[in-house]
Amino acid sequence: MLRTIKNRLVSHLLPPLAYGFLALLRMTLRISHVNRGAVEEIWQRGDSIISCFWHGRLLAMPFAYKRGQGKVLISRHRDGEFIARVVRYFGLEAIRGSYGKAGRVSSLREMLRAAKKDQDIGITPDGPKGPRHRMKKGILEFARMSRRPIVPVSYGATKKKLFHSWDEFVLPLPFAKIVFIWGNPTYIDPSLNDDQIEELRVQIEQQLVDLTARADRMTCGNTSTT
Repeated sequence: MLRTIKNRLVSHLLPPLAYGFLALLRMTLRISHVNRGAVEEIWQRGDSIISCFWHGRLLAMPFAYKRGQGKVLISRHRDGEFIARVVRYFGLEAIRGSYGKAGRVSSLREMLRAAKKDQDIGITPDGPKGPRHRMKKGILEFARMSRRPIVPVSYGATKKKLFHSWDEFVLPLPFAKIVFIWGNPTYIDPSLNDDQIEELRVQIEQQLVDLTARADRMTCGNTSTT
């Protein structure tokens, strides 16, 4: 009985509260973008992207978009249900899936349907359980099949709380300055073999690592930890 009540609280009451907190937080933040020109050009053509960002930088990602449409790959775990309900308040839909043992993405058909409708897809390539900052190859397989570009994006905050979780989750604090840094779009040629795909995976993974480090250097803010 207690577990049922707890699950209902998490599923129905906490998501709107979390959204309210994030909406208020957003009003206090000063947000800027670096190197978003190439992405803007893609959006202006009416095309879509596959944005990838580390699990630890998930919280502020809804603040990075202006299109008001898109989907996010979220795990089928109970925590994933909570996140899925929260992102809906931002106008984003959830695709419930995860990475298999070989790094392949489940729910691939739903993701391909979204891509055909020119909806952006957001993926945390090291989620839902790590290893931290290790990109799984499923995102490249999806990019190859959908012919949509992978765009790494990360952010730093001048004031933040850094949690001692597996992903080193970052919570921007009120009145912080946030800098989003966008990587260059990478299209995956369908003719590439497995070795070439792996080489690209390593390159994009390193690009996202570098973007995150650069965003932290640019903001270089006060950090409190728990």
